[in-house]
Amino acid sequence: MGDYPGDGKNENYNEGIFVGYRWTDKQNIKPLFGFGHGLSYTTFEYGKITADKKVMDADGNITFTVLVKNTGSRDGKETVQLYISDKESSLPRPVKELKRFKKVDLKAGESQSVSFTISKEELSFYDDTKHEWIAEPGKFEALVGASSTDIRSKILFELK
Repeated sequence: MGDYPGDGKNENYNEGIFVGYRWTDKQNIKPLFGFGHGLSYTTFEYGKITADKKVMDADGNITFTVLVKNTGSRDGKETVQLYISDKESSLPRPVKELKRFKKVDLKAGESQSVSFTISKEELSFYDDTKHEWIAEPGKFEALVGASSTDIRSKILFELK
């Protein structure tokens, strides 16, 4: 009744924020191909993610860096993805949210450092009762990987 595809005039979208990989994460379902999954004729290895600080001020930024290496015998491209997980939210939040991605082109055997800088805005959520965007202080986790289900490294940080 009025839900998508609706009655031809009105449509309701009742999914909320839990659609796509956010829903499969919430339901603890591992899809055959995770969000952001890609195929290549080569393989890539991810190093350990690092952060330029452990605590981020509300008016500051934090930068995450990971070394990506083409371990195959062919040149190739990899889309490195950064997800953020809010560990202490007062409202329901997705398990993780894609915040940044970067495509790197690596020759066989080549390595490259990939960095992502985020601010408080990327840690915010919309509170529909207060009608404003909120970034709550607390613990967060940065996750880097090749898709939503292929997370290669994680690091904890805090927003003050």
